[in-house]
Amino acid sequence: MARNIYAKLAVTNLKNNRKTYMPYILTSMLMVMMFYMFDALTKSKDLRMETLRLCLQYATGVMVIFSVIFLFYTNSFLMKQRKNEIGVYNVLGMGKRHIAKMMAVETVIIAGVSMIGGLILGIIFGKMMYLILLKILHSGVEMKFAVSMAAIKDCLVLFLIIFMLTFIYNLLQVQLANPMELLRGSSQGEKEPKTRWLLALVGVLALGSGYYIALTTKEPLKALLTFFLAVVLVIIGTYALFTAGSIALLKILKKNKKYYYRQGHFTTISGMIYRMKQNAVGLANICILSTMVLVMISTTTSLYAGMEDVLHTRFPKAVAVTNYQTSRESRNQLQEALEKECDRLHLQRQSQISYRCGQLMASQKDEQFEINADAYNSSKICYLTLLPLEDYNHMEGKTETLNENEILLYCPDGKYNYYDLKIAKENFHVKKQIRKLKAEVEKTQSVYGNYYIVFKNTDAILKILQMQNYSGQNVPEAFKKNQQMLRYYTAFDLNGKNAENAKILGKLQKGLNKVPYTEMESRETSRESFYGLYGGLFFIGIYLGILFLIATVLIIYYKQISEGFEDRKRFQIMQNVGMSKREVRRSIRSQILSVFFLPLFMAILHVIVAFPIMVKLLRVLNLSNRALFAGCTVTTIGVFAVFYAIVYSLTAKEYYRIVN
Repeated sequence: MARNIYAKLAVTNLKNNRKTYMPYILTSMLMVMMFYMFDALTKSKDLRMETLRLCLQYATGVMVIFSVIFLFYTNSFLMKQRKNEIGVYNVLGMGKRHIAKMMAVETVIIAGVSMIGGLILGIIFGKMMYLILLKILHSGVEMKFAVSMAAIKDCLVLFLIIFMLTFIYNLLQVQLANPMELLRGSSQGEKEPKTRWLLALVGVLALGSGYYIALTTKEPLKALLTFFLAVVLVIIGTYALFTAGSIALLKILKKNKKYYYRQGHFTTISGMIYRMKQNAVGLANICILSTMVLVMISTTTSLYAGMEDVLHTRFPKAVAVTNYQTSRESRNQLQEALEKECDRLHLQRQSQISYRCGQLMASQKDEQFEINADAYNSSKICYLTLLPLEDYNHMEGKTETLNENEILLYCPDGKYNYYDLKIAKENFHVKKQIRKLKAEVEKTQSVYGNYYIVFKNTDAILKILQMQNYSGQNVPEAFKKNQQMLRYYTAFDLNGKNAENAKILGKLQKGLNKVPYTEMESRETSRESFYGLYGGLFFIGIYLGILFLIATVLIIYYKQISEGFEDRKRFQIMQNVGMSKREVRRSIRSQILSVFFLPLFMAILHVIVAFPIMVKLLRVLNLSNRALFAGCTVTTIGVFAVFYAIVYSLTAKEYYRIVN
């Protein structure tokens, strides 16, 4: 056989199957383009934010895994559609060795077009992506345009391996099958599926367990530990319920004679049973991808949109200064330095508060607070700030008094429901719960339980701080000493034209750092790092969201193509047994709508159930604005649902063209 015949056959096959191969090639090009741009950005020397670089590296890893899985999945669909065609070649006398050569040429053409086209697009749009990222980060850094040879190399290696593996898979499919299997390969599976009750039960239990974890997890730190377990359980449950649970439910409806033998129910249920058998995995994939898109975009958008809320939650005052020596001399030295530096930099202070305090972590169980080493391994962690009465009265302008073993208590995020409080072996009576405290914003939702406790004097505070046990822990002596003594804290807001000037506040920080044992942090000097992290997460969320959205669209498109070829035969059979064209169309349309909108319904249900645990995870990232997150989630779901419906209506045209 002439060598060029393989190339001609390969080109002809790709032309004849262009409705299925063109979307595959375009998607492969987009994946190459997106991987190149992401990898080039990660390797850019102009990217100076190491936290962002690390996030981008993790996202690049996600893209690699997703590209391998998704291209394999779509390739397997294409192979199933072409088995009949390859079987015809085999029956007409074309040996499997010749078919392999033809398929090799096809793979080379697809890989070449995808990689070359994708790299060209990546290089063209790479600069634009850099500019978008800088805009998101609010960065004024100038980035030079350069083609990343390292990223091109990574891209070529990755996708060459992927296309080579898909070719080997296709080759095995042809080599291990006989011609008759190939001829009926695209229409296999017409027997009524068996009911797999065990798998359906596993699906119900897995999904129910995942939902239970999401709805009952209360503490943000525990949410960090249980979230991924809940995700795995929901994924397992989704696949099991789509593959076995849906068929089990349809079989139950089929056994109900009164329901099954009604007009419209008979053909719909029978058709749905076969559809779910053939499309369950694809529908589950659409559901999982849709859920990922909704969660990723809603969370990262709310973090970015709520940046000011995040900064004000993390920094209640514009400037906070901590001195780890509470002697009168060190406090006077700090106040003098603060006065001098603020005058020099023309900074106007307002709403200033100052107090001495001790701070420690504890594990809470009812009114008992444990402060030993085991407290740090507990999910009931809380943060205790211990203030002397003298400083409290001075800060609040009060004249409160306390007896021995009496305390005042302030809990910003809720009410303490006990009359006594026990720290280690020390018992205290709660004389009064404070309603407001200038040191903390009221009703703040923090990661830990948060308590401010006012004691009669500093001796009581030092006695508690020195109970901390560091035995068996590799902790520096300086840290132990620092944690077992009082610190002096002063914080204030700023007014005037220099209040939001990060450079001037940076000079203030340098000036105050000259005071021994002093640290300063401010909202404005931290703004760039917060935008670097949260802006980067927003960029990655939108980027990966688009990637998963492309995958969802392609799966929906292939599902419509597959449904079209299957329903063309059913369309003819239904008409032959006496159904009118209108009845057939109505039956098939109801099945199609049920099948393709079921993943969207399930994805929205997953997001609604995941909402409470996502709120707690966002609190770990300092976003406590529940209303903002709810608004972003509802908006994302609405936009995605409209987009999903548009994609369905566009791909449905191809379906009806095939059926007719």
